[in-house]
Order: sequence, then structure tokens, then C-alpha cells
Amino acid sequence: MKEKHQGIATILAFALLPLSGFATDIYIPSLPAMAGNLHVGSIEVQLTLSLFLISYGVSQLFVGSFLDSFGRYKASLFALVVFALASIVIATTHNMYLIYLMRIIHGITVGVIIVAKRAYFVDLFSGDQLKHYLSLFSIIWSTGPIVAPFIGGYLQNSFGWESNFYFLAGLAIVLFILELIYSGETLVHVTDFQLQKIVNIYKEMITTASFSLGIIILGLTYCMVMIYNMTGPFIIEHKLHLSPVIAGNSSLVLGFAWMLGGFIGKVTINRPFFKRLVINIIMQFVFVMAMLVSLHWITNLYTMIFFAFIIHAGAGFTYNNYFTYCLGKFPKNAGIASGLTGGITYVIISFLSYGIVYLIPAKDGRNLGYSYLILILLSALIMFAVSRIKNKNTQPLVLEEA
Repeated sequence: MKEKHQGIATILAFALLPLSGFATDIYIPSLPAMAGNLHVGSIEVQLTLSLFLISYGVSQLFVGSFLDSFGRYKASLFALVVFALASIVIATTHNMYLIYLMRIIHGITVGVIIVAKRAYFVDLFSGDQLKHYLSLFSIIWSTGPIVAPFIGGYLQNSFGWESNFYFLAGLAIVLFILELIYSGETLVHVTDFQLQKIVNIYKEMITTASFSLGIIILGLTYCMVMIYNMTGPFIIEHKLHLSPVIAGNSSLVLGFAWMLGGFIGKVTINRPFFKRLVINIIMQFVFVMAMLVSLHWITNLYTMIFFAFIIHAGAGFTYNNYFTYCLGKFPKNAGIASGLTGGITYVIISFLSYGIVYLIPAKDGRNLGYSYLILILLSALIMFAVSRIKNKNTQPLVLEEA
């Protein structure tokens, strides 16, 4: 990569980080319309999200080692082209099984792109500058969930659900052209593609308790957002009888909540980690209980979004801090660390979110509250496990060590 283009290339790397959010959130307001148009139930349409998340997560588990050995640049360019083609196929077919296949391809290609761009920052920056950039990741990423459903709601209202995927194709093509002009290869520490050596690196990372527990908390945290994405439009459009635009605007508001939590996490990054996280979980628990009680008496959009906003802000706070820690833990194997972090996180999200939605379907706001409650209690249990590790004087999970 040419040195004079580094500034623009860095902006492009940040611009590509929200692509996973766009790939999931832009058609959130269209889920009910897709179900009707394709003559399938809500669970079948929600599966398009789960398949994306599973393939996105699993691909990251393996793509990191490939990128650490053969480079980031050409792989991400190729992935952008394939992503665009898959988007066009989805927009032009009404075959549900073909859509499932294309969503799996979406997940794999986005996994390549995101892992490559996360590693980009570890390749080029270090110290406080790297820590600063890593702490911006969840904030920049949250622009996807903010902007995408807002755009998707209007696209659905004006042109139908297919227009969301034409938009994704166009976005990928534009980013491909800009990457081709301004970006380049950044790999510094080349890892020999030796299976045993790569397996040992994976083993070292996974057996690092602080790293593994941090990834589990990342999965539980973002699962709160994904469950809303899978159920919110059905609650708003079917239960409350409001339009896709309202569903998109509601997702936009909750996207701001996630970003707000990320900003708070960044501002308080040097304060005692456990104390902040415990306070955050307690607040989430109090507000989810208040949500369940209030929605028993008052069922409307404003009540549901008010409580969801606070819960999502707390989730964004937790995610920001743990994500910064996990990505900065193994700088010499940035691709593998990035892939393992994102991969396991999204595998957890995909299975857990689909399982919870299956058991607690998109019926009303109270069911959404019960889903939040399950995830908050699980997060509290993991935090208890982390505190036990710290008390035994093993490797503590404190952000200042990142």
C-alpha cells in the first residue's frame, strides 16, 4: 500500500467494518413482507439471519490463519465481488433455498472482509494509537445498525424487499472500486501456513481464560441486539399494526443506543473494569424487570423502545470494552485473533438467538423482555466466573492489560 494513501485506506477500512451490520439490518423492516411474498412463516425468514451469522462466525474461525499467511488485500477484494453477486441473486430469485445458500455466501465473504480490515489496524498501528482505534471498532460498526434499517424501511415502502439487496450489491461495488484505487497489502508478520503451528496458536488463544470468557460475553451481549432484530419487526408490524418505516426508525433508535454505550465504554476505558461492568449488569437487570412489569399494563411502541434503548446501551458498553481487549491480546497473530474473536462470537450469537426466538417467539414486547432477561442472567454468571479467576490470582480480565 502506498504511504500517501494510508489516510484514505484507513477511512475505507473503517467504512467496511459496518458491512456485517448492513448485511443483517438493512432488510430487518422487510422480514414480514418477505415472509408474505415468499409464502413462508416468520421462522423460515428469520433463518436467513441465522444462516448468515453461522457462516459469518464459522468462516472467521479459519480465515484468520489464511490471511496471516497469504495477505489481506486480494482476499478482501475478491470477497467484495462475490458478496455483490450473491446480493443480486437474492434480489432476483424467489427460491427460499437459493436465498439460504446466498446468505451463507454472504456470511463467508463478509467474514473475510471484516477479519482482513480488523487486522489492517493491528498491522499498521501499535501502542495507544492501536488501543484508540480498536476502541472505536464497536462505535464505527454501530453505524450499520443505525443507518441500515432506516434506509431499509424506506426501500421496503417504496420498492419492496428486493431493493435492499440491490442496495447491498451497489454498496459492495463502490467499496471495491475505492479499495482497488487506494488500499493495498498491509501484512507485516507472515505466519507460515503450517497446520501444526496454526493449531498451536489457536490452542494458546482458546486456553487463555480471559480471552475465551471475553468472547463468550461478546456473544451474549450482541445476542440481545440480534434477538430484537429477529423479533422487533414482527411485533411492530403484526402486533402493533405499524408500518415498515416505523420498524426501521425503531431499529435506528436502538442503533443509537448501541453507539451511546460504545462511547461511554470508550470514555471510561481506564476506570476499574469489574466495578463498571457489575454496575452495568445490575442496571440492565433492573430495567428489564421494569420492562416486563410495565408491558403487562401498557403495551405500546414507546414503552418497549424506551426499555430496549437502555438495555441496548448497556450491551454496547460491555461489547466495546471486551472487544478492545480481545483484539489487542495477540498482536503478532492479528488475523487469527480477529477471526477467532469474531468467529466464536457470531457462532454463539447465531445458535443462541435462533434458539431463544424459537422457544420464545415474536409474540409481543414481554416475550422480548424475557429474552433479554435470559441473556442478562447468563452474562452475570460469566462475570461471576471471571471474578473467581481474578480472585485465584490467575490471569485477570482487566482492560488496562490489553
